[in-house]
Formats: sequence, structure tokens, C-alpha cells
Amino acid sequence: MTKPIFEIVDELPSSGMTVSLLNALDFVVPGQWQNIVGFENTIRTVTGVTDQNVIQQIGERAIYLYNDPAEGYQRAMWLYQVANSAGGMIGSAAMANKVTESVSFLGFLNRLTPKADKLQAIDFSLKIVVELIAYTQINGIPGDSIGDFVRGLADYGNESLMRMAALVCVDGLVPLGPDFLSSVGSTIRAVSAYDLDSNPVFSKISSYIPGGDTIGKLGFVGQSFDSVRGWMEGFVASRGLTPQMITGSLQRYIDITDDKLDYLAAFLDMTTNYYEHTGVQTLARRLVERAVAEI
Repeated sequence: MTKPIFEIVDELPSSGMTVSLLNALDFVVPGQWQNIVGFENTIRTVTGVTDQNVIQQIGERAIYLYNDPAEGYQRAMWLYQVANSAGGMIGSAAMANKVTESVSFLGFLNRLTPKADKLQAIDFSLKIVVELIAYTQINGIPGDSIGDFVRGLADYGNESLMRMAALVCVDGLVPLGPDFLSSVGSTIRAVSAYDLDSNPVFSKISSYIPGGDTIGKLGFVGQSFDSVRGWMEGFVASRGLTPQMITGSLQRYIDITDDKLDYLAAFLDMTTNYYEHTGVQTLARRLVERAVAEI
């Protein structure tokens, strides 16, 4: 275990690039996401409890559950953290206090290298696998429970739904365009075991992915993507999402004066960590909901 759960939740930022990005995506899932930060504040917000003694009991039970190695909460936390590790988070600390300013996208151009479409497609697919495995860890079900995960997507809300919205928008539509699902699907079918073994996120989470050897795990990655493709197609179609809609909303927070969306995707990749941020909030909510039911 690294940090205690209360410390991780207490350290969630209330402002910065990640928060600005998620606020810009509020139009995709209106009212679903609030930036709830702080462990005690999370307990108060999720439960509505104001009695300090009860809040203390809920907090202690949530901490106990998180620390229990028989539960999957710490493993889920690690997976959410790893999902964002490929981006590097360069410059995020330096930009943490820039919420009231419009951040210059052009000022970062000389530090940006857009991902190749193949790498973007692999990272997109691996984030789906991370989401699936984290879901199984939180819910105490086998890691290959793809069907349970897909059915669970229908009940996604709050931070979890925002995380999927950000995945679709930031890792799909912006870098790969309106046909991103077809692009990812065709790329994954052509990926080799070497491509997957060379991916830094895969190398970290490989032991959690069912399938045996790399070829088997590649099959699981493709199966996971295929299983959520219909949900994502419906998500995009029902909202009429386009790259231009997302860029337009982001312009409230980022000085985007260039139409190179692959560069914009690289910029967001290195300056935000939406997956970890909303992952921590998902875990905190689930722990509090379970704790209040058990005390």
C-alpha cells in the first residue's frame, strides 16, 4: 500500500488542468460530475450525514475496507493510476494554479509529439481493459467478467460516467476523429504481440489481464473493446458528439488557436490525469456507500 485512502482523497486538486478539462466535458454528461475533494467532504456529500460521530464511523469503516487485502480496492486504485502513466503528466504541476487563466496551447507545441494512430488505438483499448478489471476488483468478481462489466456500464453515473465520457472524447474523438471506433477496431486486429509487449501500460498491467501469454491477452484486449463498442457508438450518437463540439467547449479553458487536433490530444495527454482523478473519486464513493451500509 502506498498512501492511506483518506490522504489520496484529501490530495485531489480542486483546480488545475484536469479539473478544467472535466468541467469542459460537463455538456457531454450534464450534472453527473462534481469535483468532490477531501475524504470527510466526500462522506458528507455522498451520504448527507452531518453528525460528526457517524462521519467518523463511516470513515473508519471505509479505511478498513480499503486496507483489507482480500478486497480489490487498492488494486483498482493502482490500475486507475497506471492508466494515466503513459501521458507523462509533464507540466501539470507547473500549471496547477492556472485555472483562472486561459492556458496557451501554442506555448507547448514545441514539446508535443502526437501519438501514432496505432499507439493511440492501443492506449485507448488498454484503458477499456483497465476500466473492466478495476470494475471487477471493486465488485469482487472474476477479472474476465466482460458480460458483467458491459451490463454494469448501463448503471454508470457520477465520476464513472464522466471518466468514460472523457475516454470517448479525449482519447477517441479528438485524436482519431469521428470514426475512431472503426479505427481502433481495425488497428487492434492488426496489432502484434511485439506491439503490445512494447507498450508501457501493458507491461505494467499484463499480470492482471486474462489470457495466458501475450497473444491470449491480445485476444482479451480485442474482446473487451468489441464488447463496449456498441455502448460507445450509442453514447456518441445519442449526444451527436463531434471533435468540433469538444474543441469548442475546451476553448473556454485552453487557448486553442490551431486546428491540429492530434497535437491537442498530445497536449491533454501530458497535462491532465482525468483517469486517476475520477478513479479516486469513484473508489471513494464506493467505499463510503459500502461503509455506511455496514456500520
